[in-house]
Amino acid sequence: MRLMRTSALTGAAFGLALAIPGLALAADPIKIGVIAETSAISGVAIPNGAKLAAEEINAAGGVNGRMIEIVEYDDHNSAADGVRAFQRAAQQDKVVAVIASYVSEVVLALEPWAGRLKMPMITPGAASNDITKRVHDDYDHMKYVFHGYLASTQIADAVCEGGKELLIKQLKMKTAVVMSEDAAWTIPLDEEYLKCLPAIGLKVLDHIRLSPDTTDFTPIFNKIEGLKPDVIITGISHVGVQPTVQWQQQQVPIPMYGVSSQATSSTFWKDTNGAAEGVIYNMVSAADVAVTPKTIPFAAAFQKKFGNVPGYAAYTSYDDVYMWANAIKAAGSTDPDKIVEAMEKTDYVGTIGRIQFLPKTDTFAHGMKIGPGYIAGLMVQWQKGNPITIWPTEAATGKATFPAFIKLPN
Repeated sequence: MRLMRTSALTGAAFGLALAIPGLALAADPIKIGVIAETSAISGVAIPNGAKLAAEEINAAGGVNGRMIEIVEYDDHNSAADGVRAFQRAAQQDKVVAVIASYVSEVVLALEPWAGRLKMPMITPGAASNDITKRVHDDYDHMKYVFHGYLASTQIADAVCEGGKELLIKQLKMKTAVVMSEDAAWTIPLDEEYLKCLPAIGLKVLDHIRLSPDTTDFTPIFNKIEGLKPDVIITGISHVGVQPTVQWQQQQVPIPMYGVSSQATSSTFWKDTNGAAEGVIYNMVSAADVAVTPKTIPFAAAFQKKFGNVPGYAAYTSYDDVYMWANAIKAAGSTDPDKIVEAMEKTDYVGTIGRIQFLPKTDTFAHGMKIGPGYIAGLMVQWQKGNPITIWPTEAATGKATFPAFIKLPN
């Protein structure tokens, strides 16, 4: 397997050995492994966000006098390649913590290895409920795993919460079709959709699960049009840009609203040749909203360095590097158990909100606290080439608008 390795720092001597147990020479960098899908829009954002954080930490003096080094691996969207990368990171490259993947299947494959190798790991973008459930069910072995994004059930609830204002109150919608890709992360997502959509007043006319390998969406869109729903509620990521491109090409007169991971990157507009116009998707942070004082400065720095607005997993991977650095500093050691203990005490204001992790007794053990004052959701819409936050009202920088081919309820 070809592994790509980059470094946020080329080595140099930074002083004498630190008199802290568990720490090597001050000159030795602290290595953090980043395993991601660098051929995907959402995946490439992960190492980029991490490297930006490392550069900032190093410019400020590092961690206990040691520099952060990002060691990058491409898992090629493969769980098997992800496992091999994880094993190499832990056993050969001697990283002290890992940030891994936005693909639930990859993270779920890595999770047992985090326990076996006692390697602290956090995911910046995978959403499967099982990630945190495993920590809850087998804490002694799985305590090394943290969830740096929302679980699927939580995401669905955020989509529905936004729908109460946007779909029901503003647009007077009454019916919906759920359209999700068949993947681990969408199983709990769809289960929650089917509960929370009727609860807010949207009757679900059909529930369509499609293969992530689907290339022709004509039969799917034809079926949906025949049902005449007011909105299509999406759960798409690995299927790529084709649903959006063909939605526009076929002039499907029904808005798409929900989760679209690829849509979170600013390259999505170019990648769809503008077909993204009108698509509404969930985020926990956005470049046009000061979720915290760190959000907009990070987005601006990311765009300056990489040429595009950060995708959703860039925000989280950036925060994750800071949290690992803080945990290592608090622990005074790179011992994995001490890092985990310090990480569990995290109280950090990042780009996505105030981050605290739930205790081992919670169903979402080592997941982030959600709700007012912690992590909350945004609904963002592509408008004329720009992502515009349209919900919640107090954070909105614009209002929902749609292409001419969209037919809204009377």
